[in-house]
Amino acid sequence: MDDAPELKALLDHYRAMPPVAAMDVDIAGADGDSLRLAAPLARHVNDKGCAFGGSLVSLMTLAGWGLVTLKARAAGVDADVFVADSQVNYLAPLFADLQAEARLADGGDWEAFASDLRGRGRASVNLAARVPLPGGGDACRCRARYVAIDRRPGAAARVGER
Repeated sequence: MDDAPELKALLDHYRAMPPVAAMDVDIAGADGDSLRLAAPLARHVNDKGCAFGGSLVSLMTLAGWGLVTLKARAAGVDADVFVADSQVNYLAPLFADLQAEARLADGGDWEAFASDLRGRGRASVNLAARVPLPGGGDACRCRARYVAIDRRPGAAARVGER
């Protein structure tokens, strides 16, 4: 499946949000299981000359949000996606352009996510994200739970059903 139109739509959506547009985010790649985003260090440098921690977590959060959005669309559902909670570990300073990759966390199941989203109008999924260092290892890691809610009329009524 050619996902270029979906990736272009996602990039357009990112760029329509003023804070994200200011980050100069670009899509570095996607393979169906992961989404990679990039941003220039020059837009995210702190007073120490390395990447600002808030930018690192923002890029990881956006990568996860984008991956969940793509998976909801692949399931045939136009959904609002929210980050529900996250845990971040800052491991080393990054003195290079930022790259973030998000993927399904261990134990996650995209089929169950899609089934819940189509059937209940709501689904959640846990993702793992990272910002790699150029020489190996990670500058930062994040685990986050995302929630997708079907936008279709009547779907909101199903959200409260258990």
